[in-house]
Amino acid sequence: MIRSALVCLTLVCLGACATQAQPPRAATTPAPDKSAVPSEAKPETVALPPVDLTPVPFETARANFVRDTAAKYGIDPQQIDAVLAQAQFRDPIIAAMSRPAERVKPWNEYRPMFITQARIDGGRAFLEQHRAELSRVEAATGVPAQVIVAIIGVETSYGANTGKYRVLDALYTLAFRYPRSGDPAKLEREVRRELFFRDELGQLFALGKEENLDITTLIGSYAGAMGMGQFMPSSYRQFAVDGNGDGHRDLFNTYEDVFASIANYFVGKGGWVRGGQVAVPATLAPGHAEFNPDDWTPTYPLADLARRGYHASAPVKAGTLATPITLNTDAGPQYWLGFQNYYAITRYNISKMYAMAVFQLSEAIAGKELPPA
Repeated sequence: MIRSALVCLTLVCLGACATQAQPPRAATTPAPDKSAVPSEAKPETVALPPVDLTPVPFETARANFVRDTAAKYGIDPQQIDAVLAQAQFRDPIIAAMSRPAERVKPWNEYRPMFITQARIDGGRAFLEQHRAELSRVEAATGVPAQVIVAIIGVETSYGANTGKYRVLDALYTLAFRYPRSGDPAKLEREVRRELFFRDELGQLFALGKEENLDITTLIGSYAGAMGMGQFMPSSYRQFAVDGNGDGHRDLFNTYEDVFASIANYFVGKGGWVRGGQVAVPATLAPGHAEFNPDDWTPTYPLADLARRGYHASAPVKAGTLATPITLNTDAGPQYWLGFQNYYAITRYNISKMYAMAVFQLSEAIAGKELPPA
């Protein structure tokens, strides 16, 4: 689920556990880390305020954090200090964040990571198991049940793989010991990322206060994402919904809350359009150059795209705005047109292939035939 401070850092990255019976386990390929922008992503350009790159001793940074978090969220500073005393720096988290970026996989290699027969079957079983709750959320929000299920399938294999680190440890480690490469050209980005995680740590304390959670017990991803939908603390606070009306927003154990919160994220963050299409295959006429906009905001009339050589291979409602999508494969590029609901999925993870994988998994769960990868 995804927050929004630094666009390059802000998308959901989650992890927790559900207690109800699960459908057959799907393959547990880890979801992409949404705390970082995948290398094939094209985040929007946002003017960021200057950041002080002067090193700050840990003791000073920690004391400032306690002071500022207490003032911002109205929490006793002694309580914050006592919780931080229980936090641990975790070397595996630093190692995970320090890993060099892998090569960008072509679509024909990326898709099989997330769309397998086991994951499709698991999604169908999960949807059937929770059809009543999902149908209520779909009716209320317009977000199809299979899309909600596909997000959970890609993120956590339907709750089977929600993370193994204490959220407190993950955020504490990245808030105060975010790894430095030693490259002066990367320093500003590294400092901004550390400050992003420091803000998320503060948001975790606020979340604990608001939802009466013992934040020392929460388990999630190495980047601090929680629950079946993998929400960062700021996204949890902003978009989580009390789906069953019990007065709490529980993204760990309450399916009604999980489903409603994922849908609310799509609507509130992504502007999901009820009944709208997500994406359709397209062709690019010979003699026309590829058009790859800076992001996937659907701002182009179909007539404009047609002049650029793009033509939808399936019916599209007149007046719909779209954006062209190029998926590179070993056999050559695939072309698609993405609409507002495709853009909404990219708000969950700023990656065109992630969004397409979620969409195609949702289609497969709904029983539709997928195009070749």
